[in-house]
Amino acid sequence: MTIPAIEAEILRITQARGLSGSVCPTEIARAIDPGPGEHWRTRLSAVRRAAIRLAQAGRIDILRKGRGVDPAQEIRGVIRLRIRPNTDDNSPQTGNLP
Repeated sequence: MTIPAIEAEILRITQARGLSGSVCPTEIARAIDPGPGEHWRTRLSAVRRAAIRLAQAGRIDILRKGRGVDPAQEIRGVIRLRIRPNTDDNSPQTGNLP
């Protein structure tokens, strides 16, 4: 699966969750690779890379311990993804991270 396709899946799932919810990257990986077993784990790095690209474009927030993180910095550990307001028109958004 290509990075743009993964980005589209991230946006689809985070938009469905709404502004008050967030998703785990594993949920995205399972959605793009729903086969049996745990093959979805091989997709996690690509999901994280796609999430960073979307965060840098202002489309989503990457959360760590409930707070926004700077996508330009190294992101380690458990993260969650949340759609940003007004991203349904596919235009990049700017603003401060929460």
